[in-house]
Amino acid sequence: MPFTPLSRTPSGPRRRSLLAGAAGTGAVLLAGCSASGSSSEAVGGSSSAAARARARAARDSERLAQRYEAVLAAHPALSGRLSPLLAEVVRHAEAFGGGRRASDTASASASASASASAAPSPEVPTTRKEALAELAAAEREVTDRRTKALLDAPGELARLLASVAAAGAGHAFLLTEDEK
Repeated sequence: MPFTPLSRTPSGPRRRSLLAGAAGTGAVLLAGCSASGSSSEAVGGSSSAAARARARAARDSERLAQRYEAVLAAHPALSGRLSPLLAEVVRHAEAFGGGRRASDTASASASASASASAAPSPEVPTTRKEALAELAAAEREVTDRRTKALLDAPGELARLLASVAAAGAGHAFLLTEDEK
């Protein structure tokens, strides 16, 4: 009988499998949303509720983007790690009808890096690890709020909320993953 060496792969899930799982969760949530009645829902009284939910989601994304910018200003060494996530958060705000454009992200990141010579914002923890943990907690909080809101949202908005909530869960994971 030939000897087969044991695999040296680490136990537990890998980043790709967790992100694929988060994407799959979003797909499951999206599949669970019914498109039936979405046009009639937009005409009735729920259109104002949908508009409020959309505005709230846009504000949440804009506030989250401001937190990212504050962390970038206080910890410019995290730019490579946080800039892509910030760009996505800005796109999420736009998708919900927010005012900032994704093209503004580059200038926001540049201004955050330029202001890094100033004293860090008092709201941002002084250590990178604590700052990342705070951002992850903010992402989870917004994700939870969006997940709850999608239950009462009309079809298309529910799908958007589910998709952005899944992305936020992925962001929270990436923020808490140890630097390699």
